[in-house]
Amino acid sequence: MGDMDMRRRAAALLTAVLTAPLALTVGAAPAGAAETAPVAAAACTAGAGPYQRQAERFLGRPVDGRQSRADCEAVRAFQKKHLITPSAGYAGPITWRVMDLMNRQRAAGKNPNAAGRCPVDKGRIACVDLTRQLSWIQDGRKLVYGPVPVRTGRDGYETRTGLKKISWRNIDHVSTIYHVPMPYSQFFDGGQAFHSVTMSVWAPPGSHGCVNMTPKDAKKYWSSLRTGDEVFVWGRKSGT
Repeated sequence: MGDMDMRRRAAALLTAVLTAPLALTVGAAPAGAAETAPVAAAACTAGAGPYQRQAERFLGRPVDGRQSRADCEAVRAFQKKHLITPSAGYAGPITWRVMDLMNRQRAAGKNPNAAGRCPVDKGRIACVDLTRQLSWIQDGRKLVYGPVPVRTGRDGYETRTGLKKISWRNIDHVSTIYHVPMPYSQFFDGGQAFHSVTMSVWAPPGSHGCVNMTPKDAKKYWSSLRTGDEVFVWGRKSGT
């Protein structure tokens, strides 16, 4: 074999080694946020997912367990709104987990502390239920605001449980770690805080430990709470 052929074969081998890992990582979704689907994200899948009937019922579609084009588009719109990838209209476990969480949040109604998990002897207190991804403000037994859906820490960045106090507040805070805006920040455990986000509060996999809220709810928390007010966090978020 000549020198030229050897150089060509070596170059081809090097190219294969360098490009193979890239093919596995390009377009990868965040851990815990990716839905397994039989087709690429750009297409609307024709296959029924394992949670087809549940998704149809949740979305108000005819419940027959068969995937129609309209079913697919409805599931796909839900996935896009809540940043579930790939948004292919496939009713997989992550999509159903978000839908089921919404159902459980709605079931809380106006009595989120029915189980008595949040203390009623502390006066004004912000309650955070990690299991249902709900928060509310109460004063004794009186519900002051909420319950509202929240987005808490993902696996490895869990929102820490226990009784805490709001230590400081910054209405225009910017994260010094992630360099992103955190409007209406109210810190209650080191770098963990209530603050608003513009993304869906149901988007998986979760925050880096903060309690994310809609701008409307974060503003109400800002006006309702003060430095020194207590915060009680309990439960366990699914997937952590």
